[in-house]
Amino acid sequence: QVRLVESGGGLVQTGASLRLSCVASGRTFSSYVMGWFRQAPGKQREFVAGISWKGDLSYYGDSVKGRFTISRGNGDTIYLEMNSLKTEDTAAYHCAAKDYYCSDYACYSNYHEYDYWGQGTQVTVSS
Repeated sequence: QVRLVESGGGLVQTGASLRLSCVASGRTFSSYVMGWFRQAPGKQREFVAGISWKGDLSYYGDSVKGRFTISRGNGDTIYLEMNSLKTEDTAAYHCAAKDYYCSDYACYSNYHEYDYWGQGTQVTVSS
């Protein structure tokens, strides 16, 4: 059974940094696309970042460009380095994976395209 587990969330002040991790198990994801989405209470799920299986292609949502960096670690692990955090970054952050390759932003950013989801890790940014 596929399992995605996120970690690294927490409560920080504006301007701080956090690093989220997502570990996949139960199946090899080294050839799949993985991404991060977030959802705040009362808001729609929002694309944060996505990365290809090789780590050579990545996309970001407009609200996080220049502040967040997605990367791929060994095996089936991805990271999200979040810098210069703002109060509007407060949300539950979910890791996701899809079991086919794609290369365009529309495919990476559409949460309907993803097959597997983690439970999420909460990030709260206070002013």
